[in-house]
Amino acid sequence: MLYYLFELLENQYQFPGASVFQYISFRASIAIILSMGFSLIFGKKIINFLRSQQIGESVRDLGLDGQKEKEGTPTMGGIIILISTIIPVLLLARLDNIYVLLLVITMVWMCLIGCIDDYIKIFKKNKDGLKGKFKVIGQVLLGIFVGSVLYFNEGVTVRTNVSHLNGIENGIVNQDISATLTTIPLLKNNEFDYHSLIDWLGFESESYTWLIFIPIVIFIITAVSNGANLTDGIDGLASGTSAIIVFALGIFAWVSGNVNFASYLNIMYIPNVGEISVFIAAFLGALIGFLWYNAFPAQIFMGDTGSLAIGAVISVIAIIVRKELLLPLLCGVFFIETLSVIIQVSYFKYTRSKTGIGRRIFLMSPLHHHFQKQGFHESKIVARFWIIGIVMAVLTVVTLKLR
Repeated sequence: MLYYLFELLENQYQFPGASVFQYISFRASIAIILSMGFSLIFGKKIINFLRSQQIGESVRDLGLDGQKEKEGTPTMGGIIILISTIIPVLLLARLDNIYVLLLVITMVWMCLIGCIDDYIKIFKKNKDGLKGKFKVIGQVLLGIFVGSVLYFNEGVTVRTNVSHLNGIENGIVNQDISATLTTIPLLKNNEFDYHSLIDWLGFESESYTWLIFIPIVIFIITAVSNGANLTDGIDGLASGTSAIIVFALGIFAWVSGNVNFASYLNIMYIPNVGEISVFIAAFLGALIGFLWYNAFPAQIFMGDTGSLAIGAVISVIAIIVRKELLLPLLCGVFFIETLSVIIQVSYFKYTRSKTGIGRRIFLMSPLHHHFQKQGFHESKIVARFWIIGIVMAVLTVVTLKLR
């Protein structure tokens, strides 16, 4: 909104300083300050409100140290992240940008699903919350929507040849193209087209690429969203790890949306994607502000209202900037946590079917609970997972030049 107001002031009234709002870097800076400020200032009021409404966490007895002390801690804190992100975005971002709209819809949609889940847990006294199949249906519907928009919308384009800043090489103008391209890390000439997966079909197979692309988008959104949800098990783990991931994605969005950086780094240029830097900045500020209250000892939990939305937004940003193949590395903490659950459940079922007695590899899954069972304090576990997340984020960013 403010973007359009200052655009009007500049174009029609020549208002001094109004042109500064044309710069993405300026609006992103203001966005992170606003979102962080809102979550810090109003976060406490929201916590007190949730506590007054007795919207507290019902903790299962898992035999973990300090677990019972968390009983009654306000949950559904994802509302803080949602509001602290959306308000700066509405004020500062260009709302005619397809990528910004996609991210806003993604966040609101998954927050709604998470909120329903938390509502059932708290007010219906059902610790299982919303049935898993309904969560998956919500994620699948979101994946269909996101995949369809990115595939069919004419505003979603890329330019692979940006070796010349003016877009001209040998007298030929390099056009922006609509393509299902992504980036394969660590390889030269590393653009990969999803169409190549079905080009063996022959004539007109390109028109059916959406049959491959949309299911891949669905899988990525579902996997990362559930990974973030599993990671949200101890104070500050999911919010801190997510902030690290989002910061790295902000770098990718910035360089991919700037033709000068894209040319220098010899990477795919994505027109108009730089605008999501404003959303990413607001999202990062909201996560950091929320972490102020979510760090040990947590004054509030994000609940599924926050964790499902965080994972979904991260996955959609990665898909938008064509870096989804880097997610196993960038979201390595989410990946490890999810893998620990899969290994634990699979091995338990396998041994039970073979011997009649189910055995476990970990003391408890997800992995952070395994370390708690070993006697590590949750603050140390979180700090070490953050360090691992930072290392993985650095390695991910390094792939911009390491090929």
